[in-house]
Amino acid sequence: MTVNRAFDLSGRAALVTGAGVGIGQAVAVALGAAGAKVSIHYNSSRAGADETLRQIRAGGGEGAVIQGDLTREDDANAVVDAAVEKLGRLDILVNNAGALLERATIEGCSLDLWNRTLTANLTSAFLVTKRAIPSLRKSGKGSIINILSLSVQTGGANGAGAYGAAKGGLLTFTRTLARELAPQVRTNAVMPGVIETRHHEVASSAEAMENYRRQTPLARNGKAEEVANAVLFLASDAASFTNGSLLDINGGRFLR
Repeated sequence: MTVNRAFDLSGRAALVTGAGVGIGQAVAVALGAAGAKVSIHYNSSRAGADETLRQIRAGGGEGAVIQGDLTREDDANAVVDAAVEKLGRLDILVNNAGALLERATIEGCSLDLWNRTLTANLTSAFLVTKRAIPSLRKSGKGSIINILSLSVQTGGANGAGAYGAAKGGLLTFTRTLARELAPQVRTNAVMPGVIETRHHEVASSAEAMENYRRQTPLARNGKAEEVANAVLFLASDAASFTNGSLLDINGGRFLR
């Protein structure tokens, strides 16, 4: 069987934000296994970022750990600059950093919570992307992948409205970039369903996770590695004619 070399990322460099845990960690490891050098960004999960680097190196890959609060413009700029400096170039940007900070109905959502949620999930991606654009254009094979959330489709159920609004903004941001940066840079997004990571360990009860399983045609929740495989495809030459797309990774949950 001939190996499809379109997925080979040798010679390319990636920056994955929020790569110390969950989906971000799985994405960074997958990119490293495909041959890319990976900048592993974290804000507070230093131990997790070190573990991500350990896994990449165990697979024969290369990487670097970079800390920064991406809600601050100076930090966001410094993270991108460090990624380029440490690895010599930037070809792939994965905007994964973000979080459901707190559950609240829109009526009960304070302006402070609303602003912090949008800043953590949307403004941070804007700041990182803006700084990264010159390097991605220079690459010749630049690729941006934004990580969304099922809350874009559900409307942010169970008090995740502000989070859903932020991720919905990231979807529009994806399509804006796909127009503005082509043909030098492709921009796409993946929208994970319920993925069994620490995010849901904190944000969802065991009962809720079981309900999610029952609502999914594939009869299970997803794994972070399954999202990572989708990101790997979009980052690679296998997706060379894919731009402005949204790839659902949800087990067919909305087929019912």
